[in-house]
Amino acid sequence: MSSPSIGVLISGRGSNLQAIIDAVDGGRLDARIAVVISNRPEAAGLERARRAGIETLVLPHKAYPDRVAYDRVLASTLKERGVTLVCLAGFMRLLSADFIRAFPNAVLNIHPSLLPAFPGLDAQQQAVAHGVKVSGATVHFVTPELDAGPIVLQAPVTVRDDDTAESLSERILEQEHRIYPEAIDLVLAGGWTIDGRTVRLPRRSRSRQGEKPTK
Repeated sequence: MSSPSIGVLISGRGSNLQAIIDAVDGGRLDARIAVVISNRPEAAGLERARRAGIETLVLPHKAYPDRVAYDRVLASTLKERGVTLVCLAGFMRLLSADFIRAFPNAVLNIHPSLLPAFPGLDAQQQAVAHGVKVSGATVHFVTPELDAGPIVLQAPVTVRDDDTAESLSERILEQEHRIYPEAIDLVLAGGWTIDGRTVRLPRRSRSRQGEKPTK
């Protein structure tokens, strides 16, 4: 039986893409990365994918008249390659409702905060500015609303008194790299349900969760 095919969407350096590639290569994630697509031709993550022998495509969003037209091409490109789960890894575009309907409960995103706290851009700076004691990373299903989808996994990170947005970002990124491949694996394994805003994971999956805040 062949491994399920995932598509990864990026706009920048692709460090979470690299974590997914490493998890696949290391046997910790039973999946095949069918394609990596960027809306920016200069995205450094494209080279990461090429080095791993993964097909790469550039679909510049400015070449399309509107979001709906762009998302229609994006969705058809992914489906042509047999993609069953779409993973956003620093993809700096809001996806339309049409795209979400094309992949129902099959689009994941990683966000550098403990959602619902600090959605949107500059989440780490928001955390520092608000003086919170704990922030972290969240993997969630994507909905048309910004960073509002049901949560699959989270990892806490202690916010130090002397933290800057940059220093906090570095420690949160470590947790992103850890939980994103794990969340993808959980979703691909099936057996979960969505009850309102709550993702209910199988008991065997819940036992793998739970990480103390990093110091």
